[in-house]
Amino acid sequence: MKIAKNPVETFINSSTSGSYILILFTVIALVWANSPWQESYHTFWSETFAIGFSNTDFIIEKPLYLWVNDGLMTIFFFYVGLEIKREILDGELTTMRKASMPIFAALGGIVVPIAIFLLLHDQDRGASGWGIPMATDIAFSLGILNLLGKRVPLGLKIFLTTFAIIDDIGAILVIATFYSHEMHLSYLFIALGILTFLAFLAYKKFHSKYLLLICGIAVWILFLKSGIHPTIAGVLLALVIPSARNMNLDNFFKEIRSSLNVFEKTKARKFVLSNKQQDAVDRINLITDRVQTPMQQLENGLSGWVAIVIMPVFALANAGITINLDSLNETQLISQIAIAMVAGKVIGISLFSYLAYKLKIAVLPTGINFKQIIGVSFLGGVGFTMSLFIAELAFRSDDLLTTSKIGILLGTVVAGIAGYFILRIQLKKKEEEKASAPH
Repeated sequence: MKIAKNPVETFINSSTSGSYILILFTVIALVWANSPWQESYHTFWSETFAIGFSNTDFIIEKPLYLWVNDGLMTIFFFYVGLEIKREILDGELTTMRKASMPIFAALGGIVVPIAIFLLLHDQDRGASGWGIPMATDIAFSLGILNLLGKRVPLGLKIFLTTFAIIDDIGAILVIATFYSHEMHLSYLFIALGILTFLAFLAYKKFHSKYLLLICGIAVWILFLKSGIHPTIAGVLLALVIPSARNMNLDNFFKEIRSSLNVFEKTKARKFVLSNKQQDAVDRINLITDRVQTPMQQLENGLSGWVAIVIMPVFALANAGITINLDSLNETQLISQIAIAMVAGKVIGISLFSYLAYKLKIAVLPTGINFKQIIGVSFLGGVGFTMSLFIAELAFRSDDLLTTSKIGILLGTVVAGIAGYFILRIQLKKKEEEKASAPH
């Protein structure tokens, strides 16, 4: 059994496995929304649910799809925040030397797609969708990269993962700044006060899952009431999670050895553990939890839920596009989004990476070349999850939502297929060159 060597590899493995489920649920949503039962799809996700007390300010009433987009996706953004924090503390963003190439790649992958969309779009109608092409879907892009098998260098996977995470930071800032509603500062200040309190507790190395849950729900509600999109609350909550251990490693090794000695010296039974063995196992579980930081515990615990539940449910709720003549009327917007997603990412990521390298601001990751970066830059155009999310914010009350989703699916498919075949050709050439080289 292969064990991941570092947190980045663990994240890559969980993302690629989740991408196949994401694809499955996307296909289910598209088939359902274009089947004879299409009405049931839209009726189901439009069903309204309320939580709170009626006739008061303490009630939240939303259609089911918004409970997914505003509620369930907050957990996804919380997980993204944990990823960002981990990368900054102990990952590919710890030093400028390691982070410089992905930072420039991400910057190009944000600025150029937006610029191309705005250049192509010459009218006010639909202009609010400018943020759609800037996003990269980590799970989908890594899933496509994983189809190429073991021939893909780890450095290429890490490069894609890192610039996609930085891309997420850009998307979060854009959502918070441009896609939030009219702000009510009183609610916002209370939410920031709770976050400051949690940050103080983290500084004091105190962490309680129950307190985090209560405060997290309160902050989510306050952000919702403040007008700032509530998913931003998830990111900010992640940033105040303690990243320090409750036990030092010397004590950890000592306690583990002591528990193992008890376990080994106790007479073994055929089917069940003895009481002393069970006590030793419980002790090992307890100290293993204590040696992990709260940040790591939450990230590891949420990874499966995000990959297998949250993102597929989001896809099921948002990818169900009923394609008809009305939805294809705005072909100009469809092509603008798709072109900005594919061409914008390829030009932006490749050009900014090349300029950073030539200006000696950044260095190429070990074991990869610029031809491979061009292939990966196509995969950067696989926007799916975050693009659909931004489209829903941009066109929530607009008849252009379906049209924008068609553009996102078109751009994602083109970028994914092109990236796969370009990388396949490049990696095959590299293998042939290696095989023909004198030993």
